[in-house]
Amino acid sequence: MKKILIGAATAAAVAAGTFGAVSASASAPAAETRAAVTADAADRNLQQSTHLTVEAATKAAQATLRAAEKENQRVTVAVVDRNGNTIVTLRGDGAGPQSYESAERKAYTAVSWNAPTSELAKRLEQAPNLKDIPGTLFLAGGVPVTAGGAPVAGIGVAGAPSGALDEKFAQAGVAVLGR
Repeated sequence: MKKILIGAATAAAVAAGTFGAVSASASAPAAETRAAVTADAADRNLQQSTHLTVEAATKAAQATLRAAEKENQRVTVAVVDRNGNTIVTLRGDGAGPQSYESAERKAYTAVSWNAPTSELAKRLEQAPNLKDIPGTLFLAGGVPVTAGGAPVAGIGVAGAPSGALDEKFAQAGVAVLGR
């Protein structure tokens, strides 16, 4: 019985010591991180960038979807940020299952190259291996959103019978952001 009590006491002491060490270690980096950020800001190593809010991205996506609905088109619209991360995706009633991924990939492609995907599709004639870049889709229907000439987001639309229509609807989303 004495061995069991000693073993339990030892285990409790080790656990308490480990917990204390973990707790102490967990709080230490926070102070170091703050100091590093302060130093970077003072050295002008940080850069600010413009991005769309969720509210603005949703507004653009809804305007895009409304433009398509006015022409009885069943589409999906995706809005991605500067890094190609999806902010919002709206799948319209009756949009095909393939349209979701296609819209996201068109938006990603447009923001990556800061050009409409219809224009980028034409560039494939000179550089056919562009289409091999993961996550891209070189079909009309994606347009960049810019601020000061730099891309800050992309809007992609898929599901209409032509890429020209997809792109027209995406432009409606960009237009609502300019108002």
